[in-house]
Order: sequence, then C-alpha cells, then structure tokens
Amino acid sequence: MVEIEFHIDEDLAPYVNCIMSGKNSNFNSHINIPLYADGYPGIMFQQSEKDFYLLPKKKKLSELFLYGQTLDPISLDVKGPHNYLVVQLYPFASKYLLNIDPKLLNDECFDLLQIKYIDTKNYQTQLRKSGSLIEQIEIISNLMRELITSNKVNENDNIQKAITRILHSKGQIKIKELLKELPLTERTLERNFKTYVGLSPKQFSKIIQFQSSLNQLTESKFQKLTDIGFDSGFTDQSHFIRTFKSYTGQTPSFYYDNLKH
Repeated sequence: MVEIEFHIDEDLAPYVNCIMSGKNSNFNSHINIPLYADGYPGIMFQQSEKDFYLLPKKKKLSELFLYGQTLDPISLDVKGPHNYLVVQLYPFASKYLLNIDPKLLNDECFDLLQIKYIDTKNYQTQLRKSGSLIEQIEIISNLMRELITSNKVNENDNIQKAITRILHSKGQIKIKELLKELPLTERTLERNFKTYVGLSPKQFSKIIQFQSSLNQLTESKFQKLTDIGFDSGFTDQSHFIRTFKSYTGQTPSFYYDNLKH
C-alpha cells in the first residue's frame, strides 16, 4: 500500500488517520497483503476481475467494505489486475460510522453495500465511474458524512483522549497513569473503550506496542534484534517474541529475514 498525500476536510479530520492506495495490472499476478494488528479500522473500495478474498476464512469481499480491528494474522488475497483505495480510520471511528458493537468487526469485514438506510450502491456506482483517486476519496468522504449523520453517536472525548495518549506513548503508558489524566474509574474506562473501540485499553496498548516494534523491524531501525523489544517497552525478549508471533504468526527474526529477500 502506498500512502497518499491528500487534504482531509476539517469535519472528517477527527476520524481519518491516513489514505492509501494500490494498483496492479499484471494478469498473471497473485498478491497476498498481510493485515497485521495496528489499532486502526478502515474503509476499502476495491476492483478486481477475480475478486478479493479474506484469508484464512476464504471469504469473498464486497467492493466496498469496512474492516475492524485485526487481532489474529489475516490477509487479503487477489489474483490478476486490481486496484484499491483504503481510508484508514482512527480506532473509534467505526462506532460513529455504523453504531454497531465494534467487537463484531474484530478480524472481520462489514459489507457496506448491505446497509438499508443509506443508498450505498449509489456510492459504489460513483466510485466505479470515477477514474480519479481524488474523486474517489471525495465520494467515500461523502459516504462517511452520511453514515455519521444517520447514526448520531454521542462523542466520547475521554476515550478519544485516552487513545491519543496511548498512540503518542507507542502503547507504553500504564493504565494507572492514564487514569490520572482522565476523570474516569478503571471500570468505566474499560467499558467505554470496549464500546467505542471493541478492545480493552490493555489490548489496544499491546497492539500499538507491537506495531511500534514492527515499524522498527520493517525500517531496519536497530542494531540488534534484542534492542527492538526493549525499545518497544517489552519486559523481556521472550515476551517480545511471544507477542510478535501472536500477531503475525512469525518470530521477529523470521519476519526480518523474509523482508530481505
């Protein structure tokens, strides 16, 4: 996926983290896109002759869908020519867009074309007709506005503040430290976090901590593999390896060796 530099309108900026796209014109290609836990849900519009599938479930995906939090290693699989556009959302955004229990979206994709209260198929038609990424982003932005307006979920500033602090600390802030900054009890924080994110604060922090280590590994920002675990806040190397393997199905050394090939 390639990140696109694109101005996000002020009303949607609180919901959108970044925008990415990908394209392949090779008729003989077979591409597998790993989706490792990163804490961010997203909306994807895709077009392909042979369809996108969610593995390992072998689930055929809609042209327009919202994916939730990724906990177990999953991937998108596609053969032949294809293109896609991803609007990566902040962790709480799927709640505002669909107003469903976000836990139902963990390791899952929600077909936006199945929504009855909005004519999402009209948006699909517009996206198909448009050959411009900028136009397609505008179309998805308008869809997001209509979903947010239709669902009218009350904003929860405390959860948004908690998420921001966890992201800025790269998952290393302790829950007790977080509670000192918020007018919430631990039970209320946990309940609200699960309501808006679909995860507990500890689960979310662990994902962000893992993602920090994955970025260091991918960008080769280390001298020794053992440095990554300590820099990312893991208590010891075995804890780092165990966490990394739970989210990727691979050890850090195996993952890094495959990056170099």
